[in-house]
Order: sequence, then C-alpha cells, then structure tokens
Amino acid sequence: MSFIIKKRRRRAEINIIPLVDVLIVLIFFFLVSMQFRNISILNIIPPKIETAGKNKQMERLEVGISPVGEFYYNGNLMNRNELTSAINIAADIDLELPVLILADEDAYLKHVTFIMDTCRQAGLEKIRLQSR
Repeated sequence: MSFIIKKRRRRAEINIIPLVDVLIVLIFFFLVSMQFRNISILNIIPPKIETAGKNKQMERLEVGISPVGEFYYNGNLMNRNELTSAINIAADIDLELPVLILADEDAYLKHVTFIMDTCRQAGLEKIRLQSR
C-alpha cells in the first residue's frame, strides 16, 4: 500500500509593510525637496544671480518694478511720489525694516537705483534684490 502524502500549499500572501515603508520615504523625500514659492500678483521675472544668499528676514517692505516701469509697494500700484511718501512713512516707523526689491529682469536700472536711493535717503539701509 502506498500512501500519497499531499502537502498543503500555503496561500499566496502579499506583504505590504515594505511597500508602505517605501511609499512613506518617497512622500517625505518629495515634501522636503519641493520648492514652495511665494505667489505674487506681479507678473515679473527676476534676474538670475548665481551667488545670491537666502533672505532670513520675515517681516519686510516689498517694492516691485514691472517691465514697463510701474512701482508696486507691498503689491499696491503707486507712482513715484506716492512710493517715496510710503517709504518715508515706513522708515519713520522702523529704521531696521528690510527692503526687498522685486524687479523684473527687463526693468531699467534707473528704476532700481531710484528705489535704492529713496530707501537710503529715508534711512533704510537693509536693501536686498530678489533673484531666481
């Protein structure tokens, strides 16, 4: 008499724990490597500077220059006289307030120097240029 021994096959299983681990690592990688950009109303393209440093100041005065020479003070369109008055008022409040100039790469240098001169005349010395 011969006995046939049948082995029971194990049911096929999919181990999802390593898959979950890999997915969590990928999610963290993408979150850390994402670039969060400050969405702005201004449609400008800042010039590229290879040696630019990071701006560590959180509270600042933003002055934008469009390609056609329009001035924006914290997102509000202003002419030269209004901009000068607004910068002087900001300087009266806080002389340590940093100024960030957001100039389009096609904006004329005379507009950038006008803003820099106006800020320095008002007593604001912490001036930075935005770049990509």
